[in-house]
Amino acid sequence: MRRYAPDRRPVSVDLSDNRNLWGTHPAALEAVRGAVSDDLSRYPHLYADDLRAAVAERYGVDPRSVFTGCGSDDVLDFVFRACAEPGGTLNHIVPTFSMVAPWARINGRTPVAIPWSQALEEPGLLLEGDPVLVYLCSPNNPTGFKAPYDWIAGIIEAVETLGDEAPLLLLDEAYADFTDETFIREASTSPRLLVVRTLSKSYGLAGMRVGFGVARPDVAEEMEKARGPYKVARLSEIAATAALRDRSGWMEETVVEAERSRKRLAEALGARGLRPLPSATNFLFAPVEDGSALAWADGLRERSVGVRPFPAAEEVGDALRITVGPWPLMETLLEAIDGVLASGELRGAGAATR
Repeated sequence: MRRYAPDRRPVSVDLSDNRNLWGTHPAALEAVRGAVSDDLSRYPHLYADDLRAAVAERYGVDPRSVFTGCGSDDVLDFVFRACAEPGGTLNHIVPTFSMVAPWARINGRTPVAIPWSQALEEPGLLLEGDPVLVYLCSPNNPTGFKAPYDWIAGIIEAVETLGDEAPLLLLDEAYADFTDETFIREASTSPRLLVVRTLSKSYGLAGMRVGFGVARPDVAEEMEKARGPYKVARLSEIAATAALRDRSGWMEETVVEAERSRKRLAEALGARGLRPLPSATNFLFAPVEDGSALAWADGLRERSVGVRPFPAAEEVGDALRITVGPWPLMETLLEAIDGVLASGELRGAGAATR
């Protein structure tokens, strides 16, 4: 197993990590500035009670349904750890978040990959083999694909009808703020559904490392046993709580701007022979000629633009994941792409599956 180490050499325009390129939530910045003179020698809350309350207020759920972590990746890690003794399988769709399979193995699970196209046609495949966990990411990373609401609802219903022997359905909604759909309230009352969120994307708090999960209170309590105390730093909790309680509309406005920029960028890429997949997120996934993703990323980095290459992604082939942001940054990207294309060594590829 290799450690997670994407190419992070310095560039002028970094479009590789799907953060909010409009910046940090202003309410979070103001709250942190007001807190830095406070006594930081004290430990933070054991279980981030202020943050749990803010999540509960924002989404209309019981605070006991909320649990928190050091980013949603930390939440996913301890959820995997919490679910029964080591052993059993974790069924997940591919392509998806790259850390799912490694965390499954680290926590004693066997990851079983199911292609998106097959699962959409036969959702029952997700429940085959008596898995301990089923992981879904919608909107999906890295493709940007949003699964149909009724399709997800059908899987939830199928899991719940299996009773106590059913797997836990883990729904990763890291990018759900870029849509108008969420299953948070359903998770707060369901015996087998758990939703995970992050404040790294739409809220602009990637550097604070804050994530949370929502489940029925008794399920959430089990998750916190595996979580352990002091996972959210004090300043991180202050920032996240302020952002969640803010009603200025800043987050919503940047989501709208991201959608506009995404549509405009998709058209501009298409005019250059790069046809990105449909996306419901703050990024685009653009297939390129097989075997060329790393060369594309290197060519763009030489022009001081960073994107995330995906060589041989399942059901897609080689592709580039590109974070969308304010249009001046996108213009810099397009100039770099034009430079790569002008070299005559690389070109785009046809559209793929998901």
